[in-house]
Amino acid sequence: MFEITVEAHFSSGHYLRNYHGRCENPHGHNYRACVTLAGEELEENGLLLDFKQLKEIIQPIVDSLDHQMINEIPPFTDLNPSAENLARHFFDVIEDRVIKATARRVTVRRCTVYETDRSSATYGR
Repeated sequence: MFEITVEAHFSSGHYLRNYHGRCENPHGHNYRACVTLAGEELEENGLLLDFKQLKEIIQPIVDSLDHQMINEIPPFTDLNPSAENLARHFFDVIEDRVIKATARRVTVRRCTVYETDRSSATYGR
């Protein structure tokens, strides 16, 4: 099984609903999102997927969140914008795009969202 990983960065604000503590108040993070793809077969050129193409798949999600209040962006108007839910959001959106781009040859293995250098949440299958 081959894997590739690309990292993206964005800065956003959020607050946690149904939470009692400092994070229930609006605050911000310099997020880091790491997306890992997996597949058993390489393209003829020896790549699982071009890093550039994966970055292009990720960038619209990053652009939609960068310098925004995440709580005001669907699906986070209803869904708590925790690192866990952000990781799953990245996974779900990217998985659909990767499957279409590779005719199911490549899948998303996991997405990890870091709120800080030492705090992260991962969603994968």
